[in-house]
Amino acid sequence: MIIKTIQEDIFDSKSKHIAFAINTEGYNDSGFAGQVSHKYWNELAICGEHKIGTVLSKTVGEKTFHALVCHSLHDGWGKNQADVIKKCFDKIPANGEPIATIAIGTGFIGMISGANFRQIICGMHDSKQKIMLHAGYTLDAVIDCYNEEKQKQNLEKEKKLLLELHKKGLL
Repeated sequence: MIIKTIQEDIFDSKSKHIAFAINTEGYNDSGFAGQVSHKYWNELAICGEHKIGTVLSKTVGEKTFHALVCHSLHDGWGKNQADVIKKCFDKIPANGEPIATIAIGTGFIGMISGANFRQIICGMHDSKQKIMLHAGYTLDAVIDCYNEEKQKQNLEKEKKLLLELHKKGLL
């Protein structure tokens, strides 16, 4: 669950855990993952292929970085972005400590590969973890975004159900 939004540099976070997205192909030398690989985790820049849902972790000093494999450079983010993000965050062994993260999917790589920030927010907020979102958004704005996306998803489910009932002649 997103417990707080913070408008400061995530590398200055008091959180012991920092989570961010990486791709399945293992080329993480740009964007936020590129910053992490350059400053703290050189092997991450070209780390080899990994399956969607994998979480790679490395402790450097008092911080543990968690790389969430949640998209492909070739195939994009897919339709189940909220589920992938939730599952990745839930795999992080934070032991109840808050996890700092960025606005995953809003950078250049995320935008060109089809990231849906509303779905990503839903995945973060549905996670069992305590998440501190380092972004230029207020917590109220993030919760509004979450509620709007959930309402949209419910309407789509309702529409599909009504269509099925109509096809069966039950409406």
